[in-house]
Amino acid sequence: MIVFMNHTSLYEPLFASALPFSFLWKLAGHNSVPGADITLSRPIVGFFWKLMIPKITSITRKKDESWDYYLNSIEPDDVIMIAPEGRMKRPGGLDKQGKKMTVRGGIVDIIEKLDSGNMVLAMSGGLHHVQKPGQLFPKLFKTIAMNVVKVDIKVYKAQFQGSRSEVKLRMIEDLQRRLENDCPQ
Repeated sequence: MIVFMNHTSLYEPLFASALPFSFLWKLAGHNSVPGADITLSRPIVGFFWKLMIPKITSITRKKDESWDYYLNSIEPDDVIMIAPEGRMKRPGGLDKQGKKMTVRGGIVDIIEKLDSGNMVLAMSGGLHHVQKPGQLFPKLFKTIAMNVVKVDIKVYKAQFQGSRSEVKLRMIEDLQRRLENDCPQ
């Protein structure tokens, strides 16, 4: 599972250029990605994402049947990719509704389904210096930065004890702390 934290741009696939070709090849055939219905319904951007990621699943950002459908579509050999904030950070540090960026509980729903494997926390320095939401053209030849941490899912899950709701809250708190402290500036 690849968790893209500090979601600031639709250009974040640029970070894939650091991955080995063999991994990208596996990713091309075995991926599982929830995508915002608002983004996927856009004529050009939506077409691009559906072309690049054929197994992208449209979700509404609510815990409804679209989320359940996505969770049930995950297969054992899929590489899951998710932006756990569920929305994009604007240049001022908040989302488009002016709310603080927070990790949402859907990431824990996915972790609960997994018994093994690795979770890669890909913590972006952000891409507003490349292109801000609403900016027509990107700025080329800009340096981008990302911190990456590999976590064994079984070991990660074992750290959290208590009821399901307590475990979910603690995992969200842990990921939120990482979002706030471990992303490059």
